[in-house]
Amino acid sequence: MPLPPPPPPAPIRTWPDRASMLADRERALEELRKRTLHPGRLMLLWLTGLLALFGWAMVCMPLLMAANDDVMAFIVGPFCAVLGLGALVPAVIIVWRGARTDRRVRELTESWLELDGDPTVARRLRAPGRSLAWLLLSFLPCAGGLWAAFGGTYAATNPYEAVLALGSGTLLWLTGLLGAARAYGHYQWVMRDLGNPRASASVL
Repeated sequence: MPLPPPPPPAPIRTWPDRASMLADRERALEELRKRTLHPGRLMLLWLTGLLALFGWAMVCMPLLMAANDDVMAFIVGPFCAVLGLGALVPAVIIVWRGARTDRRVRELTESWLELDGDPTVARRLRAPGRSLAWLLLSFLPCAGGLWAAFGGTYAATNPYEAVLALGSGTLLWLTGLLGAARAYGHYQWVMRDLGNPRASASVL
């Protein structure tokens, strides 16, 4: 689904009145909010994190087998390494493309926020339940990642197990951090719109 366009430049704006402009502004911000906090985006983020975890585990598997003097490391090691890279590379691409989309969403949100202010619309768009759900569900992989990184590294019996635990924990933590950052970004622009001086001036 394409993103909404930015507001037209000031010289060519053709809104008949402020109410029409605010209606278009609300529709654009509503669409941008859906793209930011859509449940499907959270599911995609978690699946991408799981894909990256699987890839990291496959990349580390030959090292763990070699550390345990397993002769199968020379047979299945290359296969595991290729399989791991085949999972890590798509995960990185998905995160990179998501970051580009998020940056574009932020740019469009900024342009529509700078156009005017409407606290009533901001209250309708703040979606506190969805933001809280994103934040809480993002806290789980953050906490699990920190526990895996520190606890797993401490319990490791060799350097390769430590590398596996540290990498897995870091990937989990980054997955949760990306989700929490998105929820906080939405909260930030809603609060900015509630305190928009243009909105206050228009009400006065």
